[in-house]
Formats: sequence, structure tokens, C-alpha cells
Amino acid sequence: MTFKHKGPILYIGNYFRSPNTNQNVWFDLPLRMNMLGWNYITTSLKAAKACRLLDMLYTIFRKQKDYRAAQVDVFSGPAFIWAEMSAWLLKTINKPFILNLHGGNLPSFATNHPHRVKQTLKSANVVTSPSAYLKESLRGFCDEIKIIPNPIEISLYRYRPRKLVEPKLVWVRAFHEIYNPSLAPRVLKLLINAWPDIKLTMVGPDKGDGSLQRMMNLAEKLSIVDRVIVVGGVPKAKVPYFLEKGDIFINTTNIDNTPLSVIEAMACGLPIVTTNVGGIPFLVEDDVDGLLVPPNDPEVMAWAIHRIITEPGLAVKLSVNARKKAENYDWSKILPQWESLFNELLS
Repeated sequence: MTFKHKGPILYIGNYFRSPNTNQNVWFDLPLRMNMLGWNYITTSLKAAKACRLLDMLYTIFRKQKDYRAAQVDVFSGPAFIWAEMSAWLLKTINKPFILNLHGGNLPSFATNHPHRVKQTLKSANVVTSPSAYLKESLRGFCDEIKIIPNPIEISLYRYRPRKLVEPKLVWVRAFHEIYNPSLAPRVLKLLINAWPDIKLTMVGPDKGDGSLQRMMNLAEKLSIVDRVIVVGGVPKAKVPYFLEKGDIFINTTNIDNTPLSVIEAMACGLPIVTTNVGGIPFLVEDDVDGLLVPPNDPEVMAWAIHRIITEPGLAVKLSVNARKKAENYDWSKILPQWESLFNELLS
């Protein structure tokens, strides 16, 4: 397919890097679009929130002759203000723009701030979401939301169908209270009598809210601290290595949208046990390509893990189906959707 209306495009979001942040899809998208000739400009690299907002607005205004359209990431909480103000300024200077919705807490934020959210989303030429969850949840705030899933590079994830699984659990998220990392040692404690050699590897940066220390304190209190291996944050390229070492992936989150870590685990063929919050049920089909459990319920999560280890044929069924689903999220299938969207916007 030939695109006649390529860039330049201004991408407005978080581009600063620190040990406390994972590298997300918005780091990769500009790079890949640039390789296709779209000439992306990004803002902002500033870590301090006030400086970041000012840099975004400054770039939007001062470089308005250097780009033809813009793309703005939208998060809930205090971060919503940058999308709100960026959208207002882009509308004022008559630049077409796309709003990209992120985060499982956005529907709750919209309920608490209906006028702000509705006005901001209404101002965009296009609104996109990585999941049907946000589309359904925000239907009353925006008439049309286009779904473009979060992609992965499927070739980086070695697929190993789990025909027979060992009690080797892996958890990949940031250490933050919304992801409920303390649920993991509670689950582990319930399984240790049946499998004394059980291990849990936890991979992810510490967001600094105390959740990592609380999890470790709990593991020590439950006398299983020697069964919990905390790797911490790793470069994105090393995530497949830790996923491949596990046999069961657990996702303990209380709030979520469409976590890339779950898609990555699917790509590796890991049987998945995850809480059924937010957008997770839109991603994982229960008893088909994963097992869904209620949030903050260690007994039910432990039982789901027990099923995967002991129930004949369950692990390999979940593994095979998870990989098939993950293949739909490859960059080769997602990137053309972004190209097509911008081509339509600029034409």
C-alpha cells in the first residue's frame, strides 16, 4: 500500500527514561514510523512534571510549521492535564490531532471529571484505544473510538508450548500498588506445601510507593522470602529471557487496560493466570487462552495455578491458544493501521 501524505507528525507524551519507568509502546512507535518516512517529532524528554507540560506546549506552538498533525497520549489523574492543554492548543492553532487513550483507571477518572474528559475527547479529529474495554467504558464520552492494539515484535519471543509445567512462576509489572504485587507471596504461601520447590521471579521497576518493600516484608513474614526472586527493572530486550525461564505467568493487578506484559507472556506460550479487572477480560478468554480470577483473592489464584500444573491437557491448551492470539499483535499487523489512520487524517 502506498501512502502519499507522510508526516511530519508531532507525538506528545512521556519520552524521558529512568530506572522507574518501563519502555512502553510510545517509545517504539515514532522510531518505526520514522523508518517508514513519517518523520516523527517527539516531546517531552523533561522528567519534572511542570517542565514537561511547558515543554509540550512550547513545542506545539513554536514548531507548528514543522509538523502537519499531532498525536497525544491521554492518561488519567494529574497526567490528564497535559492531554487537555495540548488538545486545546492544537485546536487553537488548527492542527489535526489524534488522542491515544491509555490506562485502566481512565473510565473512573472520566466518571469523576465528565465535562473535562468529554470536551477534550470531542476536540480531537480521531480518538484511539488499544482495547475494546476503553471504547466500551467511554462510549458516553466519545461517539467513536478506533481500536489499534498495543503491538509487540513477535519474533523476539521464543515460543515454547508448555506441555508439562513446573512450579516456576513469573510476574512482570512495575512495583506499584495498583498492580498489587503483595498478592503474589500470599498465593505462593498457599502452594508451597504441595510444591516445596516453587519459585516466583518478579521483574519490574520500583515506582517508589513502598509496594516493593511491603511485598518483601510480607514474604518474610510468611517465611517464603527465599522463594521470591526480585529482578527489578530490566531493559525491554531482556524481558523475553525472564519470561522464557518461567512456566506460569501471574498477573495480580487491581486496575488495568491491556497490559503489554500479558501479551508478551502469551507470545512465549506461558499459561496465564490473571485477575479479571478492567480490560483484561477483553484480552484473555477464560479457560481458552488463560485463566481469569477475581482480584485480591489468593485462594482462587492459587487454585488456578494448581489446575494448570495438575489438570491433564490444560497447560498446553492455554499455551497454544495464547501464542495464536499474540501473533495478532505483531508490529507487522499493527503498524499499517497507524499508517492508514494518518494517511486518512492528512488527506
